[in-house]
Amino acid sequence: MTFSLVARCPDTGMFGLAISSSSPAVAARCSFARAGVGAVASQNVTDPSLGPLTLDFLQQGLSAASAVAEVTKRGSFIEYRQVLAVDVNGSTAIHSGPKSLGIWTQAQGENVASGGNLLANDRVPQAIVDEFRSSSGHIGDRLIAAMRAGLAAGGEAGPIHSAGMKIVDKVSWPVADLRCDWTEDCPIENIATAWDIYKPQLDAYVQRALDPREAPSYGVPGDD
Repeated sequence: MTFSLVARCPDTGMFGLAISSSSPAVAARCSFARAGVGAVASQNVTDPSLGPLTLDFLQQGLSAASAVAEVTKRGSFIEYRQVLAVDVNGSTAIHSGPKSLGIWTQAQGENVASGGNLLANDRVPQAIVDEFRSSSGHIGDRLIAAMRAGLAAGGEAGPIHSAGMKIVDKVSWPVADLRCDWTEDCPIENIATAWDIYKPQLDAYVQRALDPREAPSYGVPGDD
């Protein structure tokens, strides 16, 4: 009931992930990232604890492959889980348990990995990876483009209702964490619209946190 990607920008060191599902609030349960460490998606019959656990292993210096291998040893009911990870070197790893739902498959390359379940066909993750690898620009733009490519390739077997995109960079909190928790429209396009609005303000929000004296005004009524 989900398709996603985790990714790293080799030029900036930013990590990001994007995800969509027929279930509500998918990004609240399935998306995890830490600046300077990596990005992880924990999905299918979801165990959200596997996301932070994988990041902990990455932070200890394990590669994506080793971190995911450790998680498969320690996780409960791991045969039901999908876990995708990308590490600080751009290496990727995926675990897809044999009890993943419906049509499920995965694809990966340097700096990007994609997986899905209850898919319309088995080409969706490869379309996501191919689009991310062929794209350029800000990682947020590339994540949106990749998810659109996955949707165009067939996406989920049924309608999708929620989506999210998370980006981390240098600071301890996500510099972008955009979610659509439920809609009858296309949640990926809702996230894309939010990103178009948020992207020009991203640096200002970080600056306001680090030193508000140097931050630009809010640009809202009453902010003189």
